[in-house]
Amino acid sequence: MKIAIGSDHAGFQLKEELRRLLAGLGHEVVDLGTDSPQSTDYPDYAAAVACAVLKGRAERGILVCSTGVGMSIAANKIPGIRAALGVNEDEVILSRAHNDANILTLGAKYTDPETAAGLIDAFLKTPFDGGRHARRLGKIAEMEQKAGSACRNEKGKK
Repeated sequence: MKIAIGSDHAGFQLKEELRRLLAGLGHEVVDLGTDSPQSTDYPDYAAAVACAVLKGRAERGILVCSTGVGMSIAANKIPGIRAALGVNEDEVILSRAHNDANILTLGAKYTDPETAAGLIDAFLKTPFDGGRHARRLGKIAEMEQKAGSACRNEKGKK
């Protein structure tokens, strides 16, 4: 599988270990940075990985920052991205099976390399269930398309 991976400075070390692991498992890894532990801004890497997934340059994405939360928030600003924070294997499986998550975010501060490897394995192997979940994803896509006008129409309402 072709996987785009990225991190900020806080996730750099874990990203490097995961990049080597994924390549060793035979995956094609597109490393979109960062390239050092020097301070950097996580939204830049979230956008790069999200765009790679959306444009088909990668089938899935993995993002790493200190908590995984910032990367998740930033990546989910891109319409069509469904980034999920991976905390435990069950959540990761459900994020794929029910939400068709296309990006997994991880927190380097809370996730050791062995745990991260297990979460990534679940993320890559779990298929989307479809069915009623596809209908729900359709509603999310509609929300993305209508977000600008829907929020403007809500101004001043309590």
